[in-house]
Amino acid sequence: MEKKTTSNETEPLTSKKDVSDCNEGEDCKENGLLDGNKVHPSPGDKGETAQISNGYSGVQSSVPCNGMGEVEDAQGTAPAATTTTTTTTSTTCGAEGQQQLMELEDRETWSKKIDFLLSVIGYAVDLGNVWRFPYICYQNGGGAFLIPYTIMAIFGGIPLFYMELALGQYHRNGCISIWRKICPIFKGIGFAICIIDLYVASYYNTIMAWAFYYLVSSFTAELPWTSCKNAWNTGNCTNYFSKDNVSWSLHSISPAEEFYTRQVLQVHRSNGLDDLGGISWQLTLCLLLIFTIVYFSIWKGVKTSGKVVWVTATFPYIILFILLVRGATLPGAWRGVLYYLKPDWQKLLATEVWVDAAAQIFFSLGPGFGVLLAYASYNKFHNNCYQDALVTSTVNCVTSFVSGFVIFTVLGYMAEMRNEDVSEVAKDTGPSLLFITYAEAIANMPASTFFAIIFFLMLLTLGLDSTFAGLEGVITGVLDEFPHVWSKRRELFVLGLIIVCFLGSLATLTFGGAYVVKLFEEYATGPAVLTVVFLEAVAVAWFYGITQFCNDVKEMLGFTPGWYWRVCWVAISPIFLLFVTCSFLSNPPELRLFEYSYPYWTTVVGYCIGTSSVICIPIYMVYRLIITPGTLKERILKSITPETATEIPFGDIRMNAV
Repeated sequence: MEKKTTSNETEPLTSKKDVSDCNEGEDCKENGLLDGNKVHPSPGDKGETAQISNGYSGVQSSVPCNGMGEVEDAQGTAPAATTTTTTTTSTTCGAEGQQQLMELEDRETWSKKIDFLLSVIGYAVDLGNVWRFPYICYQNGGGAFLIPYTIMAIFGGIPLFYMELALGQYHRNGCISIWRKICPIFKGIGFAICIIDLYVASYYNTIMAWAFYYLVSSFTAELPWTSCKNAWNTGNCTNYFSKDNVSWSLHSISPAEEFYTRQVLQVHRSNGLDDLGGISWQLTLCLLLIFTIVYFSIWKGVKTSGKVVWVTATFPYIILFILLVRGATLPGAWRGVLYYLKPDWQKLLATEVWVDAAAQIFFSLGPGFGVLLAYASYNKFHNNCYQDALVTSTVNCVTSFVSGFVIFTVLGYMAEMRNEDVSEVAKDTGPSLLFITYAEAIANMPASTFFAIIFFLMLLTLGLDSTFAGLEGVITGVLDEFPHVWSKRRELFVLGLIIVCFLGSLATLTFGGAYVVKLFEEYATGPAVLTVVFLEAVAVAWFYGITQFCNDVKEMLGFTPGWYWRVCWVAISPIFLLFVTCSFLSNPPELRLFEYSYPYWTTVVGYCIGTSSVICIPIYMVYRLIITPGTLKERILKSITPETATEIPFGDIRMNAV
């Protein structure tokens, strides 16, 4: 069809006004949006489609499904500056097509833009920002570590973060069904993501149950981990904060450590992974209450969880600021800060430092868990996800850096009290850094009860919005894939999901549950998520096509991503992921927790757990090729070609991306 090029052809479709201003029966050709077709066709015209000047086909939402409904015109390759525009129009028919139209019309969106931003920030900023980044930073050269960390963020983490937000917002689908519109043969990625999220929910919420136990125990005049006179204490318990002159020996154990290991976890009643012991009923009740809070926060969708994150995403920053000010006023705080930031430039020559930097920024920003796809899918189509990606990733990285000061000012204070070097005090890693070292420091501050309560409340809120996000990734993925079953039964599905996660957490609630948490943390998510995101980046950049993806972004935002983003998506980010994955697989971590060294067979079990999610990807590829008719070449071509067009809401009409 010959038509004149108008100024609207190179602009984003951001205005509904141009379409809605066309009255029934009025020709809208003069505004450059519709050419020779009516916005509200008469009954006899309902089978017609409207040509859109940007290369998208406008399909009336009332178009009936008769046969295949496919109309194809000769497709040209004229540049945008020429006056020839070609289109391919398709109307999806049958139950699937009707369902797609219904989904697009009924899909909820965020009540406010700030709800989305707080939800993404709450997801990205979690417990790992408080304990993992400070530890990895001082372990890998202090201030010098910020150089590889920043480089890995710029060339690896942020581009992947931006890519997932753009994919979710454009295609408006969860982690499973989105692959029908990108590259169907990679649909197994969606199922792998859901399994990984379930693994995370099975152990991550147990850590919050520990924090909740501490919170309840904090409502006393004297915190229970300040003395050695409790029933769970041993003869090695040494309280060096007491007024008596107490010497610290190699066999000394702080009351905070004994409270954590012997009262909360009760690991002394387990012999290891081969004898986990019974279930702690106290932790079971704590976890049950946490899952109850989670259920009533997410059962109605993002409109309810978007309001809850106003508390769970902002409260930690208030507490971090209070704790930072308090820590800076403690004696010896400067020693901790120096230890945290003192650069060791020789560390930059070690490969493991760069691996740790890449892994930290990746797991901190959190692509690959289906959350960013899910959250972005509830955005308005023309939302500036580019700006969102930069803002939220920057907030996340700054939060990690500031958390280091919160932790190390207190470690410096403890080193001053013990008359030891900071390196001796900072031996605890992971949750122990929070539940032993930091808890002990708080217990010996003035107004210790107050600081203990707000600290463990902060840990709970940090964990809750990350749990909201992880489960929303599964919920959105399943509901979008099976809308005819679950679209009207969200509350029931969420309840079933919560029950499954609770039952899956029972092993972590045993006396040896801390050993299970450590095993899952190291193996169930690490290499599996890295593999998933690597394949996701390859599928989008190499199969779906970087040009098509950039055109999608331009359709939403009005501008095409520059060469920097293209190079990162095509080459640098996949190499970044491959580098981290290979480094992990070539040097599996030697697990040790407290005095327990994990036996060799746990490494095999760990890899089996990790593989159980990733195996979905090749299984679905084989299944896809088997069910697709034709020769092998035809099957492959059909399997890497998008099945359905992405329908873009635009006023009263609906456009199918071609």
